[in-house]
Amino acid sequence: MTTSGEPSGLRRVALLIGQLGLGGAEKQVSLLARELHSRNIAVDVLLLSKGGPHEVTLRAAGIDVHRLGFTRTASGSIADPRNVVAFARLVLLLRRLRPDVLHAFLLHSYLIGAPAALLARVPVMVAGRRGLSDIKKSKQGRLFSAGSAMTAITDHVVANAAAVAEDARTVEGIPPHKLSVIYNGLSDAALEVVEPATVDTRLPVVVCLARLRPEKGHDCLLDAAALLAREGRRCTWLLVGDGPETERLRARARGLDADVRFWGAVTDPRPLLARADVVVLPSVSEGLSNAIMEAMVQRRPIVATAVGGTPELLGDDRGVLIPHSDPAALARAVAGLLDDPGHAARLGAEARAWVLKNLDATTMVEEHIALYRRLLARR
Repeated sequence: MTTSGEPSGLRRVALLIGQLGLGGAEKQVSLLARELHSRNIAVDVLLLSKGGPHEVTLRAAGIDVHRLGFTRTASGSIADPRNVVAFARLVLLLRRLRPDVLHAFLLHSYLIGAPAALLARVPVMVAGRRGLSDIKKSKQGRLFSAGSAMTAITDHVVANAAAVAEDARTVEGIPPHKLSVIYNGLSDAALEVVEPATVDTRLPVVVCLARLRPEKGHDCLLDAAALLAREGRRCTWLLVGDGPETERLRARARGLDADVRFWGAVTDPRPLLARADVVVLPSVSEGLSNAIMEAMVQRRPIVATAVGGTPELLGDDRGVLIPHSDPAALARAVAGLLDDPGHAARLGAEARAWVLKNLDATTMVEEHIALYRRLLARR
């Protein structure tokens, strides 16, 4: 708790997320936890369900990770007797830990975290918004509406891009005074330029680092690959990631006259990004892409759709922006960069310079700490 007249008394923060897999939000939660811990702020990471690769990293850093035991039913609902027990476990844990702030990331976390924080009398509840409302509505329907209701009882919403904040304001009606934009950060290790991976091909290499999900636009990528192959502009396309669309996309790729390779999920994508002649991200919906940020670090020329926070990353000649769901535009942009390596190199250099100036972990964590202290002072 804060001491009277001492607004900077931030003692303990709890970060709540579904799991700690290889997604961008999970990577940012792990980074934020470690940066807070390094500044002598006690941190607990609370997981709704399972762990993941980042759990090992957090425990090695001396950060406590708590698995709450929530489960998903076949319908995707959280209304299950086991979840009632898990919710009670969360409330009791918050009462024991007594954090000054509970910061919940992604829809299910703030749907559950907001009432738990209220019952546990956590002074400040923050919701972390990582994507646009259109994709959440289409995927989760009534849960999205319930999540919006829970957002109403939170103290603040942190968006990771200006486009995400604007979407929350216009679509969900969250007032501007309750919204902040804090960009994702990159650790010192993530900012290193690495040696490129070895890929067995004589063709130009095009890398797409993204979960294999409908909103990432892999069908557009396959169409562009086929279009360039028909024009005699063959490339090796590496799809780095996994997800529910894997088997369907594999089957579709087998019917194309194009060199498309499914690389699977990797814990460190930097060498593959460094090997790319071009990095592409054809998403139809996006927040602030960690994949694009990491490609910028490696000085790669990038072609991406102008959705969500992507123009904030690649605007002002740091990459090539195209409309979503436009395979011909994607094909033209890739071919244009391959034909003009000088321009491609300039884009990559500008991209890295911008990342070093704007997306370091120190800036990210200091902005979070300042926000937490400001909210505590109001209480």
